[in-house]
Amino acid sequence: MSRPPEDPPGPFADAGDGGLPEGQASAGTDPSSPVRPRAVAVICGIVAAEATALLGAAAWYGFQLASGAPVMSFWGAIFTLGLLLAFASWLYAVAVFLFRGFRWPRAGALVAQLFVLTIGFPTLTGGFPAAGAAMLIPAATAIVLLFDKRVIRFASRAASAPPAL
Repeated sequence: MSRPPEDPPGPFADAGDGGLPEGQASAGTDPSSPVRPRAVAVICGIVAAEATALLGAAAWYGFQLASGAPVMSFWGAIFTLGLLLAFASWLYAVAVFLFRGFRWPRAGALVAQLFVLTIGFPTLTGGFPAAGAAMLIPAATAIVLLFDKRVIRFASRAASAPPAL
């Protein structure tokens, strides 16, 4: 008896079937999980790098605040530090959950990139071309990749309903 030929792995390949092309990882062990496109990893890397930059800015801001740098309002400075930390943690969450394939982080990543664009253009035209380009190029790349059909297909997992009790 001969064995029937196996179908080539499609977009919904099992992680353990060994038939995935090299360099591609499955989103999970569920056979219906789509293969994670490289564009998702690129977007998540950009968002995580932005979160790390915000965390670095918060650390510098906190150090300046602790070392006695003059501020107009001490509590306003504390509030600004809290906002930097909150936004950095939010961006880390967006990167992690987008990497897992959830739907909601795509909107969060897009909003974050639009914020970066609103800061990057004035920075670029205000005499800091290297800093402006360092903001604009990754943000534009992430925006383009967010609308890639493979990214949209991958990031379509809705959150599960919470348990009743």
